[in-house]
Amino acid sequence: MDPWWTSQQAGMIGAVSGMGAGFLGTAVGILGGICVPRGQCRRLVLSLLGFGTVLGIAFLLVCAVAVVAGQPYHVWYALAIPGLVLTFVFGGLLPVINAQYRQAEMRRLEAEELRRS
Repeated sequence: MDPWWTSQQAGMIGAVSGMGAGFLGTAVGILGGICVPRGQCRRLVLSLLGFGTVLGIAFLLVCAVAVVAGQPYHVWYALAIPGLVLTFVFGGLLPVINAQYRQAEMRRLEAEELRRS
């Protein structure tokens, strides 16, 4: 079977996917740092984290297909690294960010209760 792409193209795929993951991580980091403590933008931040996780899983599935199909190292490796990083970093942050949003909501409710009394 012919390789899906050359090693030079694999380098470009790795660079572009790494850059995209970095931009997505930057967006989540900026929004998370500003919005999460205030309890704002919950849907956007959690959607970006979910999108990154799903994208990482998709990379890993295509990587598994490449391994089963007998593709050379440079083909499946260019898919495995962004897949692993996206899946574990973004997937690992989902419960953490969700807990931070719950804490912000609790602080908001406590402040509202204090204002009423």
